[in-house]
Amino acid sequence: MYRFLLSGRWLGWFALVCLLSVVCCSLGMWQMDRRNAVRDDIGNVVSNYDAAPVPFEEAAGLFEDYDPGKEWLPVSMTGVYDTDNQRIVRNRPLSGRAGYEVVVPLKLSDGTAVVINRGWLPIGNDEAGKPDGVPAAPAGEVNVVARIKPAEPEVRRGAPEGQLASIDLAQYQDEVGYELEQAAYGLMASEDPRPAVVPEAAPKPSVDEGPHLSYAMQWFAFGLMLFVGLGYAARQEALNLRYGDEDDWEDDEDEMISAYPGPSRPRRPRKQRGSTQEDEEDALLDAQGY
Repeated sequence: MYRFLLSGRWLGWFALVCLLSVVCCSLGMWQMDRRNAVRDDIGNVVSNYDAAPVPFEEAAGLFEDYDPGKEWLPVSMTGVYDTDNQRIVRNRPLSGRAGYEVVVPLKLSDGTAVVINRGWLPIGNDEAGKPDGVPAAPAGEVNVVARIKPAEPEVRRGAPEGQLASIDLAQYQDEVGYELEQAAYGLMASEDPRPAVVPEAAPKPSVDEGPHLSYAMQWFAFGLMLFVGLGYAARQEALNLRYGDEDDWEDDEDEMISAYPGPSRPRRPRKQRGSTQEDEEDALLDAQGY
């Protein structure tokens, strides 16, 4: 009954369904990969964000060779800000608002220089492309607690003088003219002494996984429903063929009956209206063989 599935048309439909199902599964796996990446980030936030600050002497290697599992780990360090080489990083949104971030090298006593992201500034109203003002970093020796963040890749777009397109530490190093730690920078958590006016601090990262799991399940369900739909279509085709054959057989039977009619049944004689009692008695006797 299902031999029609071997026809070219149905084999083509099967191949198309297989292809679309592979696409759906690929999209589902992509969503699962995104979910796993988010879960890794959440794990780092839970494990590291509120941990006790680690002295720079113990965490120095993390700024030279970044470890993704140590992202958000607070590190305490003491040094002096190089305010002459402070920069503004462009296109840094925060909570749906456009703005900038302020970065400045912190020179430690051992000669190491770590880039510190001091916080966020809104776009300015006085001059396009610049914040209205940049809060000054504290002068002299300062104790800083900053959370480890990876260096950002190069962005192929320009930036005005005194600004960076991204926190690309290699480019930043070329501008300042001395060595900076290249693998990671510090996102400031606190500084002592604390100035009266400081950039806005970045909020704690969300620990919400987002809709990636539900999206993945939907893509997997779509891939399965394609085969269910193909099976339903095949079932309907089989039923149509079956009932079509029965209709053809009934039509052939009607034609045969019309061509070769059988003997007709003898009809019982009808009683004539107005028959007498004698006629009825004669008919009864005839029926009994007398």
